[in-house]
Amino acid sequence: MTNDVTRDWLGDPEATPDPVRAARQSAKPALPKRFYKEAGVAQAEDGYRLVLDGRPAHTPARRRLAVPQAALAEALAAEWGAQEEFIDPARMPLTRLVNSALDGVAERREAVVEDLSAYAGTDLVVYRAGDPARLVAAQGAAWDPVLAWAHDTLGARFILSEGVMHVTQPAESVAALRRAIEAVESPTALAGLHSMTTLTGSLLIALAVLHGRLTPQEGWAAAHVDETFQTEVWGRDAEAEDRLARRRVEFEAAARVASLSG
Repeated sequence: MTNDVTRDWLGDPEATPDPVRAARQSAKPALPKRFYKEAGVAQAEDGYRLVLDGRPAHTPARRRLAVPQAALAEALAAEWGAQEEFIDPARMPLTRLVNSALDGVAERREAVVEDLSAYAGTDLVVYRAGDPARLVAAQGAAWDPVLAWAHDTLGARFILSEGVMHVTQPAESVAALRRAIEAVESPTALAGLHSMTTLTGSLLIALAVLHGRLTPQEGWAAAHVDETFQTEVWGRDAEAEDRLARRRVEFEAAARVASLSG
């Protein structure tokens, strides 16, 4: 672990911040050695900070890694504490998501809202298979309750389409989902919502998880009805399953960040 990389995580009050160097370092295949003994949490004026051996940790853009919620800060500290001889960002999904929230979402909130709002018109759960009957039934069982929840809770009603033919959704329904997005005030919760949405292609499923209508496990299963059906028909694909497993870890981390940010 070089002193330069250490400063990019812990900070050096006399050094000029260099987020580009930090990003390049994190992209290198060689993992840095663990340079701290203990990860903990310290309360400060900006919330609850992640501290490494008592020193405040920083995001790649040199912001203090601090969140308003003690539980989320404790989860970050646990993630850092679980690192072994080397620091592996792949095993730190909570930290990566919170870094994104602090360095990106907080300053680009409107752009993130716009990006999420675009999913309202193309959501996964409105595009249904016409056959076989078993897949049609599986999609209905997983997705119809999500649509019913969106109607009852958010006031949004959607038109279903068979196959991939685009269908224009009612403007009032799209507006209702935008209001639901805008109601998410916390940058970390919004980052979690964005991650869940992009990982599944469904804003509706992500909102249902955010609001507790679905558990993260239920949300992930609902978003992958088609993949589950294909596996049952054609058998397992180890490579595809490995990719999905990695994405599921990211999804569940996003759901946890969103939950702890409430």
